[in-house]
Amino acid sequence: MTSDEASPVRNDPDVVVVGGGVAGLFCAYYLRRNGASVTVLERGALGGPQSCSYGNTGFVGTHGAAPLAEPGMRSLRTLGMLSADAPFYVELRADRELLRWLTHFGRACTPLAAAAGFRTLIAMKKRSLDILLDLCESPSIADTFESPGIVLAYKTAQGFADAGRAVSRTVANGVPLRVLGPGELDELEPKTRFDIQGALYNPEGAYLHVPEFVLEFGKLLRTMGVEICEHIDVTGFEVSAAKVERLHTNRGDFRPRDVVIAAGAWSTECARLAGIGLTLQPIKGYSVTVDMPPSGPSRPVLLSEGRMAMVPLGDRLRIGGRLELTGMSTAISERRVQGMLRTVTEYLPELEETQTRETWSGLRPCAPDGLPVIGRTGLRNLLVAAGYGHIGMGLAPAGGELVSQILAGAEPTTDPVPLRPDRFSSTRSIRL
Repeated sequence: MTSDEASPVRNDPDVVVVGGGVAGLFCAYYLRRNGASVTVLERGALGGPQSCSYGNTGFVGTHGAAPLAEPGMRSLRTLGMLSADAPFYVELRADRELLRWLTHFGRACTPLAAAAGFRTLIAMKKRSLDILLDLCESPSIADTFESPGIVLAYKTAQGFADAGRAVSRTVANGVPLRVLGPGELDELEPKTRFDIQGALYNPEGAYLHVPEFVLEFGKLLRTMGVEICEHIDVTGFEVSAAKVERLHTNRGDFRPRDVVIAAGAWSTECARLAGIGLTLQPIKGYSVTVDMPPSGPSRPVLLSEGRMAMVPLGDRLRIGGRLELTGMSTAISERRVQGMLRTVTEYLPELEETQTRETWSGLRPCAPDGLPVIGRTGLRNLLVAAGYGHIGMGLAPAGGELVSQILAGAEPTTDPVPLRPDRFSSTRSIRL
């Protein structure tokens, strides 16, 4: 029995937040700051291996704001997305919700939609970085945060040339990106020998040691008066007159004023219990954590054409990448893992001999247009904060702030319109 199972839990808080990942914790943080009593329900252990917080790269900052749905990605076969070796792999199956998601994904793969999505994501990432910097006034939080900038490495001359042509446009959108001149990469990373054609640098690149951050943030929330219940499952909702009256769990019922579903990849399943449909799909990502070699990088590196990333974690190096639309399975494909390691050594040949410590996979909820799903649903006291995809740590702080502003009826810092849950008619009622 865990400590929170042994202690009494208030069953009538102002707000119940379903989900104790970074999305849910930031909702709880801002709701509590606004004076609400808040209870967080987490299905596992806070920061445990079931959560994306456990094994991801923890990137925050202004890089990586391009939405998942990019121009030219409409044809899955042309892009190789039906191949198990592709960076983004789609396993086609007889699943109506998947086909619906793919239909909306295709519609979002236009230059206009991608540009609008980029503006939304970059604004959220900038706001999130500001929030995290403020949080770092707490020494325990600051110890989990590093901001050494980030290198974007290009293996091919064509990839580097294309990136160079896009730098001015990227800078115009608020990303302080610059091309590294001859010798500058060696100055930034004197120990690391890259086999690449060129590199860019973003001084705003930062990252968190995410499991440690989640645990320290959880401690901070508890000191603020937030109740965090671990190892608790939501089993149903009692709905009346378009309102959640009760929330059922395996440890009793809750009667909150409002409910926020921020349960990551389980958000769709949880919302369905209340009769709400969400157009989200779980996207599996991988990480491989290896011993830090003597020639390892001192800051994060994006392997651009390989669609992978590396982040230093003390005596370890975490390699993250690959996206899979394969349902709710977290099974690890050894073929995918070996493919990741091969890709890394194409950029950094000296990493070939390093020892693997851990392989991990986790599920991230993603909307077809690659933007979060934040806002009210068809039930007037039920909100959603999900769909952060593979950049959840970079979006969750702004998302939590927005949820609290919506519930308070305050002027939102982040534009909520592009994030509406009903933008895919996703909050349709379904027969229970």
